[in-house]
Amino acid sequence: MNLNHRSEIYNVIIAILLAYTFAIALRFIYVSEIIHVKAFYWHGQLMINNVDGYYYAEGARDIIDGVKSNYLSPTNAPLSLLTAYLAKFFHIPLDVLIFYMPGVFGALIVVPLILIGRALGNLWMGFLAALLGGVAWSYYHRTMFGYYDTDMLTVVLPTFAVWAVVCAFTQKNEKFFFLAPLFMSVMQWWHDGLYNVTNGIFIMSFIYVLYLKFFKKQDIYKETIFVLFLIIPLLKIGLLPQLALILIYQIAILKFKVSYFQENGIKFLLFVFFIYFLFVGLPWLSSIIKNSYFTRAVSKQEGGIHYFDVVNTIREASKIDWDVFVHRISGSWIGFILGAIGYLALLIRYPIMIVSIPMVVLGFFALRGGLRFTIFAVPFFALGNAYLFVLLAKFISDSIKDNVKHYAYYGLSLLFMLGVIYPNYKHMFKYVVPPTFNANEVAVLNELKKTAKPSDYVLTWWDYGYPVRYYAKVSTLIDGAKHSGDVNWPVSFALTRPQLPSYNAAILDVYLTQKDYEEHKKFDFIKQVMEMYHLKSPTEVEKFLYNKINLPKIKNDIYYYLPFRMLNIFPTVALFSYIDINTGEVNDRPIFMQLLIKGVDNRGLVLAKGLILSKNGYLIQDNQKIPINKLILTYYDEKGKLVKKEETLNPKSQLNVIIMRSFGRVLILGNKMLNSTYIQLYVLENYDKKLFKPVILTPWAKVYKVVK
Repeated sequence: MNLNHRSEIYNVIIAILLAYTFAIALRFIYVSEIIHVKAFYWHGQLMINNVDGYYYAEGARDIIDGVKSNYLSPTNAPLSLLTAYLAKFFHIPLDVLIFYMPGVFGALIVVPLILIGRALGNLWMGFLAALLGGVAWSYYHRTMFGYYDTDMLTVVLPTFAVWAVVCAFTQKNEKFFFLAPLFMSVMQWWHDGLYNVTNGIFIMSFIYVLYLKFFKKQDIYKETIFVLFLIIPLLKIGLLPQLALILIYQIAILKFKVSYFQENGIKFLLFVFFIYFLFVGLPWLSSIIKNSYFTRAVSKQEGGIHYFDVVNTIREASKIDWDVFVHRISGSWIGFILGAIGYLALLIRYPIMIVSIPMVVLGFFALRGGLRFTIFAVPFFALGNAYLFVLLAKFISDSIKDNVKHYAYYGLSLLFMLGVIYPNYKHMFKYVVPPTFNANEVAVLNELKKTAKPSDYVLTWWDYGYPVRYYAKVSTLIDGAKHSGDVNWPVSFALTRPQLPSYNAAILDVYLTQKDYEEHKKFDFIKQVMEMYHLKSPTEVEKFLYNKINLPKIKNDIYYYLPFRMLNIFPTVALFSYIDINTGEVNDRPIFMQLLIKGVDNRGLVLAKGLILSKNGYLIQDNQKIPINKLILTYYDEKGKLVKKEETLNPKSQLNVIIMRSFGRVLILGNKMLNSTYIQLYVLENYDKKLFKPVILTPWAKVYKVVK
């Protein structure tokens, strides 16, 4: 190793350390903002702020404990395995590890960005890109401390793959051809959705080879060998077989010189692409077109029954506007525009960078597919900013005297980049997200863990499935992955209908869920209930559940977990079972409004949205008086016990009002919602003793046990 090469390696290491330290340091802003909030701690450790993280945390916990608490535990998930091994090797408490891992691993994005800059001949450009790419708005959101999820490496790994492809084409060193397919295989193992990026990189690499052949008139012997290498990660044979093939092919490349490639490279390349397109490309394109992000609708039909499609209720999977899109990628309009200009200039100057286009396209897919996709475009818009800034700095510095030209180049380009970083830095102080559950809610689950067994089921909405399993060590019916319309229907029904049909649905749902998992069958609640009770049509199922019926015997106990936070999504919960299963239309939407109390004046209680609850029991809006059926006041006394006061004002009215004084809000709801199991058991603590037994009653969450 000569001195110049050694000096360059030192410069790369220093650049990586500086950029990584910068990315980590800014992530501690979040910690400094929440460190004094007691409700964010459990057992002395800050809790994570991403509900999906509890899924992988459950798997890691069970690996560490050497047990599998239930069949839903992801003990084979890469993130769970990585977390468990780190916890065991470094003896780090699991709750500490899952909080800090996202930032520690997410900040690694600086490494491939710096290496890409070096591969293109400008290490400084890579360093500048790393400063922005590591902290840009959406990337920070999904790799901040507490955001424990696969996102911590979902962009890092494919960016490494892009770097490895760039190196392969620019250096043409066969010894390192294995790096790109290695990263591509590992990234698909880490997250199978990255198969789309792998296909995109392969196609762009193929196009680049054609560019070299027909426009640059270059020999493509080595490039052909390399592109063939990139097919291995596309073979759906599993990680270990892929790694074995990569090793075999790498040895073959170094050991044999195949003259056929050199003489007929383009013919063989076209033949391989034809085979790829026929057996890999077409199925891949077909799967993309059929994806629910493209076919989203009000409802999804399953075997003649219409269910509400959950993708329509997930905020991060919803369409976003250009302003949100721009800020999430670059932090500001000026940063986005400069990044776009710089990226286009980068593609023109370095055509090899077309291999990054699949990630940028995936980032732009956020406009339709939701904000979760913006992070894929962040690294390359950061490179675009960096490239533009070094061009501008060079242009300006060239007009300056030689003795300060060098300093002007670095100083100006850094100043430009800091100007683009600043809006992202300011945003970090505003983006202070609470943990998924607060300490009061976790205390309820911790108490439930002492009563329930791992085989017992907790019925709650899918948003809370993962943390419930993590803290209470129980089983759930639905969660963040198991939440399609057919499995959501019975849970929605149980939460939004009166107590008898809710009781029936819960027992049947647990019975059928357990049976289906044991027998490995496709689960559909409505169809199986029809079969069990010889019902003629799906519409009969709901009416049937309102009756006293002969229920199957179940070994598992069933608990209802009813948190206060469910009030915020209760209308959405209702949509899944208030849908016409024959047509997919939601015609019978129940009445439910939750309004904050703004104050009191001479007219009565002042509510949000311009509503007044008058002293004589009317809702007033725009001088229109709306009569009320029942007016209910609830509050918690000094001992945390619920106090209720109920008054019937106008029995003919379909509207009811519940004043939740302890929470400073009012519920306006129709008779159906008033009689729902969630409202009766959580808000009012009215329960049928023959059906339910209270286990834990707190203002933040309540647990009832189903009486069998």
